[in-house]
Amino acid sequence: MSGTDIHVETARLQNEICTYLGMKPELVIFNYSQKEQIVKLDLVTVNPKHEQSFLYSSSRGIDKVDALKKMLEYVLEHHKYENSYTIQWITLGGDAGLNTSYFRAKNMYEALDKFYFGRDIASYKIFSINLNPVS
Repeated sequence: MSGTDIHVETARLQNEICTYLGMKPELVIFNYSQKEQIVKLDLVTVNPKHEQSFLYSSSRGIDKVDALKKMLEYVLEHHKYENSYTIQWITLGGDAGLNTSYFRAKNMYEALDKFYFGRDIASYKIFSINLNPVS
């Protein structure tokens, strides 16, 4: 695959992920990092209501395209294997409003990891975390 083809395929996969999530591209952040021969992709989504970003999921691949393909597979399949959680929280020292965010995770600890991704744990107070009923 040539350099241009890699960029085109990367853009196509990112667009497909945004489309499947039903989110505008400006509300989806693709964070790439590389360690040795592995590319890690952290997919972060931004809630337009309270403008907070949360980890959606992470994937690893031999390059960006491989990591994106694995992320797309996760996005297409994760509802079958993970539970839905609701977290109610506030920002300490910020606005006084109670916020509600939803996460897909294997368990409540993973949901909390997604909530706290890239955050100072001491800056937030969680009031509740609930496992949502299966519909």
